[in-house]
Amino acid sequence: MSLTFQEDDILGAAYDSRLMRRLLRYVRPYRAAVVGAIVLLLLTSLASLVGPYLVRVAIDDHIAPRRLEGLGLVVLVYLAALVAQFGLRYAQSYVMQRVGQQAMYDLRMELFAHLQRLSAAFYTRQPVGRLVTRITNDIDALNEVITQGVVAVFGDLVTLVGIIAIMVWLDWRLAIATLMVLPAIIYFTARFRVQARDSYRAVRVRLARINAFLNEHIMGMAIVQLFGRERREYDRFDTLNRDHFTANMAALRSFAMFHPTVGGTSAVAVAVIIAYGGRQALAGAVSVGLVVAFIQYAQRFFDPIEDLAEKYNILQAAMASSERIFRLLDEPIEVADPPGPVRAQSIRGEIEFRDVWFAYEGEDWVLKGVSFKIEPGERVALVGHTGAGKSSIINLITRFYDVQRGQVLVDGIDVRQWDQRELRRHIGLVLQDVFLFSGTIEDNIRLGTKSITSEQVRQAAEFVNASAFITKLPGEYRAEVHERGATLSVGQKQLIAFARAIAHNPEVLLVLDEATSSVDTDTEILIQEALRRVMHNRTSIIIAHRLSTIQHVDRILVIHRGRLTEEGSHRDLLARGGIYTKLYHLQYRDQELRPAGRAAAGDGGGPGHGTA
Repeated sequence: MSLTFQEDDILGAAYDSRLMRRLLRYVRPYRAAVVGAIVLLLLTSLASLVGPYLVRVAIDDHIAPRRLEGLGLVVLVYLAALVAQFGLRYAQSYVMQRVGQQAMYDLRMELFAHLQRLSAAFYTRQPVGRLVTRITNDIDALNEVITQGVVAVFGDLVTLVGIIAIMVWLDWRLAIATLMVLPAIIYFTARFRVQARDSYRAVRVRLARINAFLNEHIMGMAIVQLFGRERREYDRFDTLNRDHFTANMAALRSFAMFHPTVGGTSAVAVAVIIAYGGRQALAGAVSVGLVVAFIQYAQRFFDPIEDLAEKYNILQAAMASSERIFRLLDEPIEVADPPGPVRAQSIRGEIEFRDVWFAYEGEDWVLKGVSFKIEPGERVALVGHTGAGKSSIINLITRFYDVQRGQVLVDGIDVRQWDQRELRRHIGLVLQDVFLFSGTIEDNIRLGTKSITSEQVRQAAEFVNASAFITKLPGEYRAEVHERGATLSVGQKQLIAFARAIAHNPEVLLVLDEATSSVDTDTEILIQEALRRVMHNRTSIIIAHRLSTIQHVDRILVIHRGRLTEEGSHRDLLARGGIYTKLYHLQYRDQELRPAGRAAAGDGGGPGHGTA
């Protein structure tokens, strides 16, 4: 098996004005706070520039001439500047962090709301781990650029300009001597930027591979253990992990080289100041205090340069994350409500397919010209080989997908004209693969519908015979359900799914998709008894491979290779000798070979039990 994963695209440019404009839209509601943060940052920068000048004043005006009057005041002003710098920096950081959190809260809510509107087809194409990364890691990267990026870069630039202006004002010749190392700094920074960008891309790609591998193998750990693949998968993960480690080490080397390089260049600048400024001071051209102030300004000059280089990485990450997030937000809504959708407090439950053609991809047709009509209250079963198109019919009724040709109608209205939530409110859907959420048993039956009382939850559980095992759990209906119902058996989860459907009381429509396929015979008998009651006067569609579970329905539709080939009652279809008869005898040929008494002791589905 090759190490191939779906990887995120890495943004080519470090800055994209279009993406930045979209990102700033989420900051715009808090622009007053941003302006306040910028003012605080300017004041912080000014406060940081006061210190070296006060040192010059203290040395030249008080220490060198041995005039101590006023020195205490200079010291107090210096300390006040430090305290002000601390307070202003704290306030600015708090304001921007709050703005970042609020903006990311808004973006995360918009993204999740958009995900809820996307069709089922979208989720078949996208790995779950990738979508989770969008809402978590990628949004966190955007938070960094808001809180530490744009505004902080502005502050760094103000500090650099301020230091250069003060140095030129104090002594332009000494300023030129100090800034002679600036071309070298620009060169090293440009090289670091390229190396950092390449290293960042390499790390992101390898991290995406690790996330994809972990998501797949943690979910499939039981299969890994069952087939004894622990050592093999360990070696594959070791390869991915070592690759990620190597990419990180390359990035660390870039950082490890950059900071000492800037520090060394800063030391060269200080040496130039000491050599040139010292001579000038000895010659009486400049004061000793001025030389000391220049040394401090030179040291502070290189801090923003290092900071700007690091901000480049933050900007790179933010641009890549924003591109992926906005690409997801721009994902078209394939199944959307029309203007003025149909809404109804109740429906009769008439379902009709008119010459329906449907494919998940291109023209690889799953359904080919399917037409049938189900009357209100009628109980209908869909049977056929795996892949015949039975579940696709359910997906079209619930409008998880839209047809390419033809029409699907509920109560004579095309489902594309219905409000999706209103349509699905009338549908009780129980699937073969039951999904349970973390929470309690009661929460999973109620699913957030406040109108369903605790008593109704219990009645629904008793109705489908789920209460027998629920009452034995610690906490009963308040027993904790772990992720995906890991502590419950398949049969127990399906009973909860039945209780969920009944508690929501779909008014006229109940759709079942292989819902009893993993339930033992005794439990199935109890469920079938409950289903006969709940399906009374309800339009019911049942999909089942086990034909013993559908012999009581009003009509059976046989789907073969995407087409409706037969329909009728169980008895009529057996007498016809077509595809249904073949399915029936293939399923029960073992029972046909047994004595009648032994067949009767089975699941009740043999030829001797073929009544409609």
